[in-house]
Amino acid sequence: MKHLVLGLGNIGPEYANTRHNIGFMVADYLAEKHDARFELGRHAFVAEIKHKGKTFVLVKPTTYMNLSGKAAAHYLTSLKIPIANMIVVTDDLALPYGKLRLKGKGSAGGHNGLKHIQETLSTDEYARLRFGVDANFSKGRQVDYVLNPFSADEQVDLPTHIEKAADAVLLFGLQGLERTMNVVNTK
Repeated sequence: MKHLVLGLGNIGPEYANTRHNIGFMVADYLAEKHDARFELGRHAFVAEIKHKGKTFVLVKPTTYMNLSGKAAAHYLTSLKIPIANMIVVTDDLALPYGKLRLKGKGSAGGHNGLKHIQETLSTDEYARLRFGVDANFSKGRQVDYVLNPFSADEQVDLPTHIEKAADAVLLFGLQGLERTMNVVNTK
């Protein structure tokens, strides 16, 4: 059984280490840890890893954040992966920096990537791992904030937070949504 890991972000060097690209960073970490390489596929860069007998297809959409649903729909369909086996990794302004929150359904919360996924798939019932990036910006500066790199202070423990998010993704594939929520959401 395969699992689809959809890491949200924007392509291009100008977005590489920005808060909005935390989904890409988690996917990159998983690929590197398992000696996998991303290749350009339809609507995304794609890599495949194996962990404890499970296969995880890592997907980083090339469509930019606002059209992330194209990659989700394509890989769910072409690889015949049930939506219950998909986890989306994304940034979240409503959570403190580094805090993880896993949910199995819900609103897009104003996140354009999640909004497009829900519109494209016609459902809000899919796992999403939200990575807190805090909301440390002045009124009207949200876009600048998420499209800027993590602060120097945040970068100190960013690798640890990325590793925890990657562990949550793997746990989701091994133990399912409910058990993973019990672990991730209690920390």
